[in-house]
Amino acid sequence: MSAPLETLDDLYKLTKGAPPLRVGVVCAEEESVLETVRSATAAGLIKPLLIGDPNVISEKAESIGFEIDPDLITAAWTEEQAAATGAGLLGGGAVDTLMKGNVHTDVFMRALLSKGANLRLPGRRVTHVFIADIPAYPRLLAITDAAVNIRPDLTAKAQILQNAIDVMHGIGVERPKAAILSAIEMVNVLIESTTDAAALTLMARRGQIQGADVDGPLAFDNAISIKAAEIKGIDSPVAGEADIVLVPDLVSGNILAKNLEYLAGATLAGVVVGLRAPIVLSSRADPPPGRLAALALARLLIPSNGRRVSRITKTDLSDEPQGCCAPMPEEACFPVGVNG
Repeated sequence: MSAPLETLDDLYKLTKGAPPLRVGVVCAEEESVLETVRSATAAGLIKPLLIGDPNVISEKAESIGFEIDPDLITAAWTEEQAAATGAGLLGGGAVDTLMKGNVHTDVFMRALLSKGANLRLPGRRVTHVFIADIPAYPRLLAITDAAVNIRPDLTAKAQILQNAIDVMHGIGVERPKAAILSAIEMVNVLIESTTDAAALTLMARRGQIQGADVDGPLAFDNAISIKAAEIKGIDSPVAGEADIVLVPDLVSGNILAKNLEYLAGATLAGVVVGLRAPIVLSSRADPPPGRLAALALARLLIPSNGRRVSRITKTDLSDEPQGCCAPMPEEACFPVGVNG
């Protein structure tokens, strides 16, 4: 059994020797985005293609002393045009993945989920995973879903959880431990998240969710603290050692992730999975280390021997529930008052 990854530095180490990702940066007209691109390029992590207003990108790059080859800029004059251009480049195999720049999440996600983009996969739900590097916790922690699925039902949660398990497998965690969170540890029919947690636990035991030890309901303290679990007499293969926490809904997940980031000093690397390639979905308020970590995460989730995304001519999504992947405005996901 592999040892848990402790920090995001462990992710970077796993990318050593891998070929750089061809990354389309959607709306690259922002200094912190360009700082990330410069650092990731210098580290050999990416080969960037900057999408946006060429004049503004050049001006912003010059202001930080970043010399950019004009051939690496693809012109787009609005957020919608930049997002559609990025989706088209990914769908056509010109880039391996996309990174969200200075563009609203709803605009970005709408372009990726559109039928014309042809990026959806049959039977796969589009979900978001944060990988959190928390100084007070001895392993990386995946938090899902805190940015895409607003109020998932039981079926949706099963798909969200499986995607997170697959992400952990992709970074080398062979048998992750997944905690299904609620406010309490006992099943209470008045609290839907506890009944969902119990169902997900049973589903995992019967093979409907694969590749992880799953237990719930667990409160957050019991999921990440062995001492808290022992005090409450919780006998669980997951308690105190969770690699993944599945939250009840987007609101609780986003509050948890941002609390860890702003009050516990965590660095968050966020990706969208369930499409033909993992997508780096960063907040416009995220610092460069979080963006860099998300690029490293994407590098690990895309096989080095199959970098080009093969084109799919037909995608049957007839079995996908309508409205299952609702994107939401960035204002609903990130701290109020952040300048866009």
